[in-house]
This record gives sequence, structure tokens and C-alpha cells, in this order.
Amino acid sequence: MTQRPADPEFWPLGVDGILVRFSKVLTEQANAAALAFRDAVLEKAFIGVTEVASSLTSVRVAFDPALTNRAALLTQLQQLGHKPGDEMPAPARIWQIPTGFGPDHAPQLAEAASLAGVTRDQAIADITGQTLRVIAIGFAPGQPYLGMLPPHWDIARQASLTERLPRGALITAVRQLIIWAADAPTGWRHIGQTAFDVYRPDATEPFAFAPGDAVRFVQVSDAEMVDLRANAGANGGARCEVPQ
Repeated sequence: MTQRPADPEFWPLGVDGILVRFSKVLTEQANAAALAFRDAVLEKAFIGVTEVASSLTSVRVAFDPALTNRAALLTQLQQLGHKPGDEMPAPARIWQIPTGFGPDHAPQLAEAASLAGVTRDQAIADITGQTLRVIAIGFAPGQPYLGMLPPHWDIARQASLTERLPRGALITAVRQLIIWAADAPTGWRHIGQTAFDVYRPDATEPFAFAPGDAVRFVQVSDAEMVDLRANAGANGGARCEVPQ
């Protein structure tokens, strides 16, 4: 039986914010509740609200103290009558992202698969065989956290730090996948490679993804991935569908 997240908790956050928390532990249901609550607040467009940002299981609602106050906004948020459900809201967009899993582009895939108790081919099937959700954006601009992988992917971090992973690297982290936004170090494992830029600072919308988007990874060969990475204007071969 699926455990439903508790009713939200409301906490002050700084001088101009309210934190609405659905769980202290990440579950698909708590993340769905946070995303649905974020959408509900955005739809209401309360006077004085300056930002509505969701994390894995909570939502930060920021406000302008010159236009409203914490008590008034708290009442409005509590009166939304939002009750967390079991269903993830339908995705506004569905992305298909070509991904290389060959030795040249997934140097730690075999190690991660072994820790997850599956073969390399089974690991690729786990990653490409389901539709994942953007459950949060963070750590670096536009960087998505995608989930959730099956429970056997709840594997520990590395004992040491990898000094540099390339932009577009696919990383596994506690039943989540991450597309690396920029060349940077990490303690998680590099299990695939995309040529997709999640952060495009010169674009009208710099963040490629939004929380709640759906993502499917499509396996391509090492040679195809080399070509995609060499073609800067191809958007990594990604396709985006807007459901009707």
C-alpha cells in the first residue's frame, strides 16, 4: 500500500519567505505534492509573491514585504485547501535525450551496475526503459534531478572525489539521475553521456527543463555520441514533445 504524504507543514524562511514542506524524506508522492502545490500557488498569482520554487519535497514561496506580509500570505496558502495525492501531475513536456553508454562515455557504468546488483545491460535497461521526472532543479544553474530509479539503485557515493566530469555527463545519485550542467567535480558516478545543454545562458529560457517535465533516455552508439557532441547546434539530438 502506497503511503500518502502528510499534510504540508508551513515554516518561516528568512525575512521574506515561507517554506511549505510535505516530507523530510524523498518519495514520489511527496515530490508530486510539492509540484502540484507550486502550480497551485502560481495559478493564484497572490499579490506580493515574488518567487515560487520547488525542491524535492517542499516549496519556497517568497514575497515582497512592501506588498504583503507573512501572516496574510500564510493564510492564503493554507486556504488553498491543497491535499497531497498519489498521482504525479501530467507532464507539460516530454523530452527524449540521446545518451551514450559505451566505454568512452560511461566509465563508471559497470561499477554502478555492480553496486546496484544488476548487469551492465540491465542497468541500461533500467535507465532507458522508463519515463523519469524532473523532480527538482538545483546545485548548478538548470541542473535537473530526475527520478526515481528502482530501489536497488539506492547506492552510496564514491569514497573519493572525481575531479572533473564533462558537461552533459549522466550521473547516478541515490535513485536519481542528473545531467551535469557544467564541467565540475563530483562524488557520484559517471554512467552515461549526453550532448544536451541543460543551461543555455543566452537563450530566452536559460533552463532547458522545468520541474515536472518528463525525460526518456535513448541509447546511441559511441560514434553517434561523438557526432552529437561535435555539432553544437544540434541540441544533443534531443526532442521535446508537448502532449495535447
